[in-house]
Amino acid sequence: MYTQLEQRGMQRPPVNVSTLARMKADGESIACLTAYDASFAVLVDAAGTDLVLVGDSLGMVIQGHDTTVPVTVDDIVYHTRAVARGLHRAFLVADMPFMSYTDPAQALDNAVRLMQEGGAMMVKLEGGEGQLEVVEHLARHDIPVCAHLGLKPQSVHKIGGFKVQGRDAKQAEEMTTAAVRLQDAGADIVLLECVPNELGRTVTERLDVPVIGIGAGPETDGQILVLYDILDITQGRTPRFVRNFQKDHTAPLDALAAYVQAVKDRSYPAPEHCFS
Repeated sequence: MYTQLEQRGMQRPPVNVSTLARMKADGESIACLTAYDASFAVLVDAAGTDLVLVGDSLGMVIQGHDTTVPVTVDDIVYHTRAVARGLHRAFLVADMPFMSYTDPAQALDNAVRLMQEGGAMMVKLEGGEGQLEVVEHLARHDIPVCAHLGLKPQSVHKIGGFKVQGRDAKQAEEMTTAAVRLQDAGADIVLLECVPNELGRTVTERLDVPVIGIGAGPETDGQILVLYDILDITQGRTPRFVRNFQKDHTAPLDALAAYVQAVKDRSYPAPEHCFS
């Protein structure tokens, strides 16, 4: 009983929403990774990762699809449950798949499943101001939310491919405004994907909640990458923002620890991983 009270005395207690907020306030970079099973979750946790995302990227790296669109809520629940068994310290976030949050009621039902059945501590959903009502509804029911802006992989067929977003001034301003409104609606974290450095910096400065970047420059509050990309498991062309941390190490755990350290000391991302 009272596990949460007991954990407060640990040398490295589990990360929670307050921990992440404090890290932003203190200027400590937040190291995040995806994971999809218990074995890798153990390694990711042991490496010191602060936040673990069970991303719908599993549709591509685990299931072999070309996009994330085919991933279902059942898929995410299954993989989140597996990852949860391997974590002790890291904060666990689960993606809400394509068309699983089309209205507030549906979003709440699926978020509850991800938390009750999967063990997630937060849910992540893609979308800008069109998701304000959903975010407000989830926050009203005390469900932590990560909002995802920039490149939204679930919208790949609509936007015509995996492209950098926010390069023109109008789009950048719209994205910044959306980020602020999502925060005000109750989002606890904002994730920015594939945007120019300047936009990553602007959004991070404008928000009180942590901003996690993936291809969003070095000045966000934290970084996240796909586990399989940094371990050189992914074959073929990888995104510009990816760095292969495995090439200088023989053991995956050492590569993961090197990634965490690079995020913490802000040597990653370097200029070659960024967009202008």
